[in-house]
Amino acid sequence: MAGQALSVAIVGGGIGGLTLALALRERGIEARVYERSSELREIGAAVALSANGSRVLERLGLGAELAACSAVPTELVYRHWRGGRRLVAYPIGAAYEERFAGPYYGIHRADLQRILAGACGNVQLGRQLTGLASAGSGYRLEFADGSAETADVVVGADGVHSTVRGWVAEVPPARYSGTSGFRGLVPVEQLPSLPDPGAIQFWMGPGGHLLHYPIGDGSVVNFLAVLDEPAAWASDSWTEEITPHQAEAAFDGWHPAVREMVAATTLHQRWALFGAQPLNRWHRGGVVLLGDAAHAMLPHHGQGANQTIEDAVTLAECLARQTLLSALDRYEKLRRGRTRAVQRSSWVASGLLHLPDGPAAEARDRALERIGGTLEWIHSHDALAVSSAPASPPRAATR
Repeated sequence: MAGQALSVAIVGGGIGGLTLALALRERGIEARVYERSSELREIGAAVALSANGSRVLERLGLGAELAACSAVPTELVYRHWRGGRRLVAYPIGAAYEERFAGPYYGIHRADLQRILAGACGNVQLGRQLTGLASAGSGYRLEFADGSAETADVVVGADGVHSTVRGWVAEVPPARYSGTSGFRGLVPVEQLPSLPDPGAIQFWMGPGGHLLHYPIGDGSVVNFLAVLDEPAAWASDSWTEEITPHQAEAAFDGWHPAVREMVAATTLHQRWALFGAQPLNRWHRGGVVLLGDAAHAMLPHHGQGANQTIEDAVTLAECLARQTLLSALDRYEKLRRGRTRAVQRSSWVASGLLHLPDGPAAEARDRALERIGGTLEWIHSHDALAVSSAPASPPRAATR
């Protein structure tokens, strides 16, 4: 194959970097993963793997391990913020897997990280990238410990605050969404008022929403609470500490299940939700971006990790099939439009989830009855099938 002689350096040992390393190995291309932290860890509580992501991981041989430590939600339910009325429900479980050829999983990020790292193996910890420069036909990577490495291809899988991204493109400022979020993991036994603890549920109300779903053996739910914060974010950091009282007060008057969940969290930190503006390009020469480094998005479709996994298998397939620059051009072409569409849809969803009671909310609820259409175009996407299809020939010039 075209890419088998390549040396590949992956900067970042998160979900995207590790998935890429596994996908490359499957295609006969060995990659080295450089992670700045001294230990592999994922920020955040849990991740929802939809079929477009879980299908890729199953093909990499991780299906049994994922199933053993994941919960399969029963339904997707949208509820009224105060009374808890079921507004819309959509089946998940076996019906979802049959429709989309892959399961929907709720899994703790630490478990997913452990599975990926255990399968990957070739991860170098404590390697913080500080510099990147051309070196002949390849690149020289310089690290904070004074060491240096060379590679033909450098993949920036180093997240929203990517170091590699500055080499590839001029970075537009992130756009503040006017919302902030906080999350937590809560045992179901602490939520006596919670209906349907086995379902993915959105509680929608004026100025905010709360999403939760089961993880692991189903005895714990992961939640994300999002609130309107229309003023510009004042902190220099994207995160700030909050007190338990602040979190509880924000949902005063909401359904008891919501208040119980928010009160039970031990993670007393909120973060501003920013959306990255689309980049004009994803690669410069043999340096290329993947995941949040290229397209950080709001979390309202649960697609951050899944789009990163799609990126990884697409990039691996392109590198295995084509010469380097042709492969990176094709990767960018295949991924940029799709991730922009998911980014845009997630941004629109933010406002719709926070409508006050009234005609606009009623119209939204009627539109949510067609949620299967949104699931279809996002969750049915098969990144491997798309990237392994023959590339379209260039169009002939016309006068």
